[in-house]
Amino acid sequence: MIDVLVADDERPALDELAHLLGADERVGLVLTASSGAEAVRLLSERAVDAAFLDIHMPGLSGLELAAALRGLANPPAIVFVTADDAHAVDAFELRALDYLLKPVRVERLRRAVDRVVELERPADADEVLPVTVGASVRFVHRSDVKWVRAEGDYTRLHTDADAAGSLVRIPISELETRWADAGFVRVHRSYLVHVASVTEIRLGGADPAVWVGEIALPVSRRLLPSVRESLTRRSGP
Repeated sequence: MIDVLVADDERPALDELAHLLGADERVGLVLTASSGAEAVRLLSERAVDAAFLDIHMPGLSGLELAAALRGLANPPAIVFVTADDAHAVDAFELRALDYLLKPVRVERLRRAVDRVVELERPADADEVLPVTVGASVRFVHRSDVKWVRAEGDYTRLHTDADAAGSLVRIPISELETRWADAGFVRVHRSYLVHVASVTEIRLGGADPAVWVGEIALPVSRRLLPSVRESLTRRSGP
């Protein structure tokens, strides 16, 4: 999980962005500042992984704040969130990771968080997803997931320890992209499977499928070529 700071001198915008970031299961602590000076004070007390900055603030502007943060020993990733589209070039000259225009769309914000997470996480690290169960939160490691089923905007993660599966609010299309390098392949519009967990393959006949233990997952005709290639690659030299 990542810790973030949000700086914006407009209270409604500050509260909304902090709320949206706090609702992302990959975000932990959310610090808020209503000015550049307050942001500097907070960051001198606690390091964060990313700073989401408005550009136009009284006193220290977002651009000036970003320039100052580059001098830190471990500077946070910078994401600008602004209604002004005229400073994108200036922002990226400061090595900003992303530049979001207000009003911020949830999906666009998630992509910005994606970038921060990928920057913070080594390529071979095991991703951990927090899962809310009643009033508690537990964590599911990607390396324990055998297969995934889509349920609308959610996905259910199935592991050996949890046959019923754990529901997370991440679309299966996003997991398909994020977990491709970890050996997960899309076999159906509703299913994603860890190739190394496949125990049986039947790609011919009227109902092609792959098995994970006793569980049969359907393979769509459209995806047959890519599934066959992925599974053949696994069994190759």
